[in-house]
Amino acid sequence: MRDPALTFLLILVIGAVAGLIFDRLAGPGWLARQVTGPRGYLTSALVGIAGAFIGFHLAVLLRLTGDLTSFIAAALGAALILFVWRAIR
Repeated sequence: MRDPALTFLLILVIGAVAGLIFDRLAGPGWLARQVTGPRGYLTSALVGIAGAFIGFHLAVLLRLTGDLTSFIAAALGAALILFVWRAIR
């Protein structure tokens, strides 16, 4: 069994990293980043964290076994939510 505090921290890190990578790859241009500042990075990180929590808990609800499977689901959830968020925005 895994430690709940460690799981929480890992999901936070997975979501934040996914958000930052997504913002870097699919984010606004250089000029828009200069105008908005670090808010774009922070928003993407927070949306990535939300997606990671959604993906992780969906994996748990679907009884996908294994620690690695749950964390892969967290990364996929973060990517999916970031993609949908960017498409809506």
